[in-house]
Amino acid sequence: MRPTAESLRVEIMDMIADDLAGARVLDLFAGTGALGLEALSRGARYCDFVENGPAALHSLKANVAALRVREKTRIYDRDAIPFVERLSAGRYDITFADPPYGSRKLDRVVRYWKHVAFTTLLVLEHAPDHEGIPRGTRRRFGDSTVTVLRAKTPS
Repeated sequence: MRPTAESLRVEIMDMIADDLAGARVLDLFAGTGALGLEALSRGARYCDFVENGPAALHSLKANVAALRVREKTRIYDRDAIPFVERLSAGRYDITFADPPYGSRKLDRVVRYWKHVAFTTLLVLEHAPDHEGIPRGTRRRFGDSTVTVLRAKTPS
């Protein structure tokens, strides 16, 4: 588990600040839930968390309870890839995807999103040398890169 550093969380939220109010959020590979919980604290309507690591799941549940946001959250103890591949278009406004660096899970999430735009904003946290990430708003923060992809709206 590699939690998103607080400074990076702040930068990510600043990148998407205009989209947070009332947003339906999905936090994939949620870990401790830091990104989704930060989104809730900045005005998101609710957040669904997907995590299947026992230690991370325990921390996530504890954090949701400690922050008293159970009524605004759902926690899915599932693998993120099959979860995503069942989503319909437009299900979420913002999705965070921060799988383990070096895995190809991020590629699978992006590939499905290109086919079925299940979220308006897809916020990816990845290694700077991760190849194949589409163009979007991109910022590098030390050993992490954040790319924000926006779904095309029907004209």
